[in-house]
Amino acid sequence: MNVIETKNLTKYYGKSRGIIDVNLSVEQGEIFGFIGPNGAGKSTTIRTLLALIYPTSGSATIFGKDCIKFGPEIKQEIGYLPSEVFYYDHMRVIDLLKYSASFYNKDCTARIKELAAVMELDLHKKIDELSFGNKKKVGIVQGLLHEPKLIILDEPTSGLDPLMQQKFFDLIHTEHQKGATVLFSSHILSEVQRLCDRVAIIKEGKIIRVEKISTLKENNYKKFSLELPAPIASQYFQLRGVNNLLVKDNTVSFLFSGDINLIINKLAAIKLNNLFIEEPSLEEIFLHYYE
Repeated sequence: MNVIETKNLTKYYGKSRGIIDVNLSVEQGEIFGFIGPNGAGKSTTIRTLLALIYPTSGSATIFGKDCIKFGPEIKQEIGYLPSEVFYYDHMRVIDLLKYSASFYNKDCTARIKELAAVMELDLHKKIDELSFGNKKKVGIVQGLLHEPKLIILDEPTSGLDPLMQQKFFDLIHTEHQKGATVLFSSHILSEVQRLCDRVAIIKEGKIIRVEKISTLKENNYKKFSLELPAPIASQYFQLRGVNNLLVKDNTVSFLFSGDINLIINKLAAIKLNNLFIEEPSLEEIFLHYYE
């Protein structure tokens, strides 16, 4: 069963592009990555799913129900962490979280204390006394306090120090093991690589690829780095399957996807001082999508 499904989801702001014909399906129990540079359409897609804004055309369902028609009902089972969090400055953290918990038909008192302890959040401080990172922790607790079936995270780690980021990732893993489905939107590809099963790449409002992380990393691409005794023309390496070609003095690097024998035969015809072949990072794999 698909927890999230969109069909040709499109949103224009007047004449300005938001997203165009976005088709996504997120399966129950998976951690799905949503990658793109700032302004690519990640937040627009998420806000449309949450019925915070309405689509220009197309449709979206969560738990098999139309996002617009059944918005209030669906939100009972969704935890959402926006990229930026804004609160009533003069409320104490505990009062804000109790207010949030009152929207759900369950007692969240113990859960709030448990999450606050994990994230090292002082429940008795006022919101305006908190740093940006601590306000983000409030958002994390708020998004998870009702144990949602679907967790939607939009640039969740901004403002968190590395130790807190690790605790946050551990928290998401725990919720996932308990059965939650996660949509993780980020422009930090290493985070997505670390957490997700599959990933959609969005560029200028359009989905340009949906792929398994393992396939992207292991099956399709190898990173080649060459050291040569003399400079060589870049045209020599302009072959089908070569991406991100960088030629500088006596060194050459590139990503290759396709039949490995083709590139090996090509390299056999030139003199090499050294050759390195390794798995590329997601950053390197996706770089050419954004050029």
